[in-house]
Amino acid sequence: MCGITGIHGKADAEARTAAHRMTAALAHRGPDAEGHWTDEDNVILGHRRLSILDTSEVANQPMVSACGRYVIAFNGEVYNYKELRSELNGYPFKTTGDTEVVLAALREWGAAALARFNGMFALALWDREKERLLLARDRMGIKPLYLYTSDQGLHWASEVRGLLASQRVPRKLNREGLIDFLRYQTVHGPATLIEGVEMLPAGHLLWADDNEVKVESWWDAAAAAKARAEEGEPWTYAKAPAERRVRELLTDSVKLRMRSDVPFGAFLSGGIDSSAVVALMSEVGDRKVSTFNVAFHEDAFDESQYARVIADRFDTDHHEIRLSVADFLEAVPDALAATDHPSGDGPNTYVVSQATKKAGLTVALSGLGGDELFAGYPVFKRTADLLDKRWAMAWPKGLRRLAGAAYRTARPGITAEKFATLLAGDALDPASTYPVSRRVLLEPDVRRLTAMKPAQDSVAQWCREQLNQPPGLDLPVLSRISLAEMHTYMQHVLLRDTDQMSMAHALEVRVPFLDHRLVETALAISDPIKWPHTPKELLTAALGDRLPREIIDRPKMGFTLPWDVWMRGPLADTCQSGLDALINRDILAAPAVTSLWNGFEKGTVTWSRVWTLVALGQWIERHDLH
Repeated sequence: MCGITGIHGKADAEARTAAHRMTAALAHRGPDAEGHWTDEDNVILGHRRLSILDTSEVANQPMVSACGRYVIAFNGEVYNYKELRSELNGYPFKTTGDTEVVLAALREWGAAALARFNGMFALALWDREKERLLLARDRMGIKPLYLYTSDQGLHWASEVRGLLASQRVPRKLNREGLIDFLRYQTVHGPATLIEGVEMLPAGHLLWADDNEVKVESWWDAAAAAKARAEEGEPWTYAKAPAERRVRELLTDSVKLRMRSDVPFGAFLSGGIDSSAVVALMSEVGDRKVSTFNVAFHEDAFDESQYARVIADRFDTDHHEIRLSVADFLEAVPDALAATDHPSGDGPNTYVVSQATKKAGLTVALSGLGGDELFAGYPVFKRTADLLDKRWAMAWPKGLRRLAGAAYRTARPGITAEKFATLLAGDALDPASTYPVSRRVLLEPDVRRLTAMKPAQDSVAQWCREQLNQPPGLDLPVLSRISLAEMHTYMQHVLLRDTDQMSMAHALEVRVPFLDHRLVETALAISDPIKWPHTPKELLTAALGDRLPREIIDRPKMGFTLPWDVWMRGPLADTCQSGLDALINRDILAAPAVTSLWNGFEKGTVTWSRVWTLVALGQWIERHDLH
């Protein structure tokens, strides 16, 4: 796990200075070593290293191939590097880690090697002979890679702040990205909140030489899942084979992600997903697992008793991080400062990552992804229920609007607003209902806040393009919702927050549920097998008796913080300064911002709708965007 930077096009003295500034800005991602490699005419590669596999200096980067033709800067982990190394027995390896295996594989198989990698990564490979650059990003978008192009060349970095540090990127707010952020508490790739800065999409690669820059997809979740389903294996439609396959793949995924030359552990919330990871780590590992749980003094938010059940059952070395208001107040400014690209979430991961790193660990496994793959969120049930109400779409639209307005009057709140919006729409299929379900602010709020003509809805557009035509349309309904979750909330909130908040402490977080083999399998399994009665029933059945019923049957709380309590009290000043930044810079309309805050204080507006604006304002102020 590291940070990479680079410039292609001009590698003169000015470019080298800019590249060094970019790499220095990512020092927190890799405190163990810094390196640069320059082709005087074409390219500069930068790297900050967090040593995980082969911690010796010989494994530092950028790394040059044995033949001298290829140079790589690599961020992430390829967990099946040992298996790949056995296929590359003609290569004169000098290290025992994964980076040199990745380099040798790309040398041997070209870009086709990407399909052989099981892991999370963003990489830059320079071919000195062809004077050609390859940038690539992992299938699920676990590791970020940001791009900026100007007449000074193509620039890339693992974080937005790396690009800004080049002093070549104008600090100009992307107004269309702002609309996306207000709707969904994040900006969906490839766009960002900085005008001209984009993300390389997940599962994509980029070729660049003196003549052209070309972006291509090398993996697509829907197409891969459809191919799995067409194999006709019994696990796609039969309960016992499905349970067996899920169990085998998840177990192997956990085993691969326990490969490390430094101490590692696991985040443990006491929910099904993190408990499953800890259970399997204890089963396949040869040492006691270190587990970490955030606990709260406020009982309503405290899940620690469930985490202790799992810790006791599997005899883990358990660490309980108990927070008070004072503890969290101390962490909030640092968490906001660590935010590379804003979202409505994140500080919780910052706190648990900080405690995990302080305990001496460099790697932690997480249960992220289980809800998305195995229908754990309420949106799965809501969508299924709405499909049963498709008969209502036969009513005249005027009548549906009246029905929605009546429901909104009877049960005021964001849920009723969303239901009324859906009734006034044209369909109740997943492509139409999902974007509304994930909205933080609805269209009237966005219009009042910005006084702008609403930009095209990026999530709605993606859903129409990907879920209403093959291969997405050929997948089960729950799998189509999973695709939407993975592309939107998971990738652009959960994974981005996990990366930036954990790497703020130079902690690597690994996510076994996002092994591509398991993702493809879960998406190919039919709905009645995946969720015959209750959410995540397939997952819990696949685990057998590994998890106690009190964990499986417990109410779902989610890994959250008591924002309502804190934002009205100790964090009120932080909130106000963030909101003031948006008003003072003429980003948002003052009356609409004030109205939302007043609604929050009265209890008619949820905390997440306000904190989204607070995080945005703090980030804009810190980076001086206009």
